[in-house]
Amino acid sequence: MKKKTLLSWSTGKDSAWTLHVLRRDPGIEMAGLFTVLNERYNRVSMHAARVELLCLQAEATGLPLETISLPDPCTNEQCDAIMGRFAADAAARGIQCIAFGDLFLEEVRRYREKQMQGTLIEPLFPLWRLPAMELIEQMLTAGLEAYISSVDLKKLPAGFAGRRWTRDLLQELPAEIDPAGENGEIHTIVVNGPMFVKRIPVEVGEVVERNGFAYADIIPLGESTPASGQRDGGNGG
Repeated sequence: MKKKTLLSWSTGKDSAWTLHVLRRDPGIEMAGLFTVLNERYNRVSMHAARVELLCLQAEATGLPLETISLPDPCTNEQCDAIMGRFAADAAARGIQCIAFGDLFLEEVRRYREKQMQGTLIEPLFPLWRLPAMELIEQMLTAGLEAYISSVDLKKLPAGFAGRRWTRDLLQELPAEIDPAGENGEIHTIVVNGPMFVKRIPVEVGEVVERNGFAYADIIPLGESTPASGQRDGGNGG
């Protein structure tokens, strides 16, 4: 029997690729996406994606979307309580697994596993410990298109914000920067890839600096366009 699964959808490349991987797993039935929003700014946490762009992404995957609003600032206790209620409700609806796009940060994985304790929901990490450059090459070769939406200014200059995530850009990253941005150096917003049935046209708007990060406003433009290349099929497993 297939496991009914929700995916933690950040709007970025790793969660998008996780969906691509899950859809190729015969033991998984994709039930939907959920995304955490910053209540103060009404944007996706850390990635700073507009809600309208998030909704276009969900539409392009063919999956239902749920959102969870967190206050800003938000204590660990508040976050745990809100996420705990969400997980308990999901379990009551028959959700068996929640998948995450984490790559190698042990403390993040332990935190997510702790949040799922007592809910009967199994946390899944389909990309865990995959070699970063191999994973990146798979994404780019498959046609994944993304823009850098936020940059940690302690690690990279603001000029990286708003740029398209490409092989050429990766060559510009300092040697000490993880190419996948797993340490929070960058966050991305995906606009095309095999997990979408259509490409989302966007333009890059204003870049603002706040709380040690540079955020680029990635603005959706009009109607989405049909995507070329091999696409994932349907919204099932």
